Amino acid sequence: MIDVFGLALPFLRLLDAEDAHRATIAALKLLPARRPPENDPRLAVSAFGLDFPNPVGLAAGFDKNAEVADAMLSFGFGFVEVGTLTPRAQPGNARPRAFRLMEDRGVINRYGFNNEGHAPALARLSARHCEERRDDGIVGVNIGANKDAADRVADYVEGAKTFADVASYFTINISSPNTPGLRDLQEPEALSDLLARVIEARDAAPVRRPLLLKIAPDLSLAQLDGVVRVARARRIDGMIVSNTTISRPPTLRSSLAKETGGLSGAPLFDLSTSMLAQTYLRVEGQFPLIGVGGIDSADAAWKKIEAGATLVQLYSALVYEGPGLVERIKRGLILRLEQENISLAALVGRKAEAFAARG
Repeated sequence: MIDVFGLALPFLRLLDAEDAHRATIAALKLLPARRPPENDPRLAVSAFGLDFPNPVGLAAGFDKNAEVADAMLSFGFGFVEVGTLTPRAQPGNARPRAFRLMEDRGVINRYGFNNEGHAPALARLSARHCEERRDDGIVGVNIGANKDAADRVADYVEGAKTFADVASYFTINISSPNTPGLRDLQEPEALSDLLARVIEARDAAPVRRPLLLKIAPDLSLAQLDGVVRVARARRIDGMIVSNTTISRPPTLRSSLAKETGGLSGAPLFDLSTSMLAQTYLRVEGQFPLIGVGGIDSADAAWKKIEAGATLVQLYSALVYEGPGLVERIKRGLILRLEQENISLAALVGRKAEAFAARG
């Protein structure tokens, strides 16, 4: 199949970053339905009680309103995470709020959870579940809180209740740097209360959905200790490491590097991978991890798995590589598995101590 989106990349880069994203979503909505490509069984992963056809997922932020989940699955992703979704629609921060750091293959955004709210996304996800197909792919729902919410924890509880019938799993997003005060929910007391209330709502639903927690890469190791301690005590199903960073590596070359917001893409790889390894060592196998941040090749995905990731997610690399990247990563992983005569499961965390030490 011709990679139409790969061919369109030079033209999309002529547009403002957010306009290019909107144009991409609009084009994806026009694609005819098609089945995902077949996956090599050696890439299959079981985690959180779910069976993933391959470990490469689409991170939250791309499909904010659950408009193109099936289209993205058709490019070969093993799973897709939609959102972040808040109970009520909100515009997010003022534009411009997304910037390509071309020289660094990075992105800075300060969107601020712009989305249409729960209702439209629920209608779309419900519609795809009503169709006569049970192999419709794994679609997680990333839930957040409205900026002006009087009780932000209540917003997360509402998300768990609203999407209980249609989410393959939930991700609690308390690590975006673009909603003031949101990261305070990573503090142990606040986090414990949040998880307790969301788990109570999740467990009251007819079907128990896995619950994941997405953390920031900017936590100190002492803060990470507290987060993992609470996550283990509350027996969540997994963690996603990590969200964007507010730090700026000294190696950045782009003139846009000083823009306010979260940095993602290649410049995030080292920090997020070190945080992933540190988290893996603290979790001690109690639950699996998803590694995110700077994955733009099979080699990068391989290193994330070695650092402790059972699954991986990407988003920013699509800006530079297009969706054909997914199949290239999968082919590269198979080649490495053959060369080293190893399984994905045996690869997970085998170099965690080394990656942790690099931090």
